[in-house]
Amino acid sequence: MFNTLFTAQLRASAERLTQIINGFAQAKVLVVGDLTLDEFLTGQVERISREAPVMILRHETTQQLPGSGANAVYNLAKLGAQVKVVGLIGQDEQGQVLRRLFEESGIDTTGIIIDPDRPTVTKTRISGHARQSVTQQIVRIDRKSDKLPKIELQLQLAEYMLSQLATVDAVVCSDYGDGVFTPPVIAAALSHPGSIVDTQSELQRYAGAMLFTPNLPEAEKAVGYDIATPQALVQAGKDLLNLTQAEKILITCGDEGMSLFEGTGEKFQSWSIPAFNRTDVFDVTGAGDTVVAALTLGLVAGASFWEAAVLGNLAASIVVRQFGTATTTAAEMKVALQALLES
Repeated sequence: MFNTLFTAQLRASAERLTQIINGFAQAKVLVVGDLTLDEFLTGQVERISREAPVMILRHETTQQLPGSGANAVYNLAKLGAQVKVVGLIGQDEQGQVLRRLFEESGIDTTGIIIDPDRPTVTKTRISGHARQSVTQQIVRIDRKSDKLPKIELQLQLAEYMLSQLATVDAVVCSDYGDGVFTPPVIAAALSHPGSIVDTQSELQRYAGAMLFTPNLPEAEKAVGYDIATPQALVQAGKDLLNLTQAEKILITCGDEGMSLFEGTGEKFQSWSIPAFNRTDVFDVTGAGDTVVAALTLGLVAGASFWEAAVLGNLAASIVVRQFGTATTTAAEMKVALQALLES
């Protein structure tokens, strides 16, 4: 499955990786993010409507889960960390559902502020299936506002974050472009030495963060050129380190695995980690959040950059086997690690 060198490294690190996973429960993490509620409505296709050429679904299930930045929060909690969440929700039913989901998982929601002028970001995915067939997504409906939160709310978020920085081991920024990450909030997040940034655009806004985790298209957008060869990938790693002034860069490359970069000049280093699951992939929704969560907890637990990235890769290989926005646990990761070593 993997090259001989990587397999040897993985086997040699197995006991150490298990010890790191065991340390997840001691981690204290603050997550600031664009909080989203993901809704999944599924049904069976009965017939074509006489009103329009569209399918009629007989509703079967509705599932509501934390999505986008909220999924990063949820992943960290499910992996066993002690989590504080910071963000905005609307004065609506969706916001209440999101807060309840967090509290049921033991997440501290003191840092969630209600924005009466904007709805809770909600992404409703409608999926259907014929009899004895696979369920597939048909359409997605997004409810959100393009307005920025008022300056008073921005400052409230920043002030709360600053009051909590001394109590946490890391700060994760999960930026999906929905308005939470204004200059006061970003400045507060970067005040912590262990700031980890997962953003879809404008990485330079977070210059000085400890670690960035762009996917390949996000990395290409940031550096301004295609990353189509191993040489271009290494150059992109160097350019991103320079652009962001970060200590570390991790670029996720889908079924090609992930690449790690740190240091400058003679101290520059890079590694590649192959994907642990290329074929048994059902749904990649939220997999990047899972990578960030496990990676963060690995670093907090004392892992090297390589070890933490291996654990992020391992966690993602589990959730992509599941439909919708999924999470995993430390126990499932240990089982998956053993299965990987035996394959």
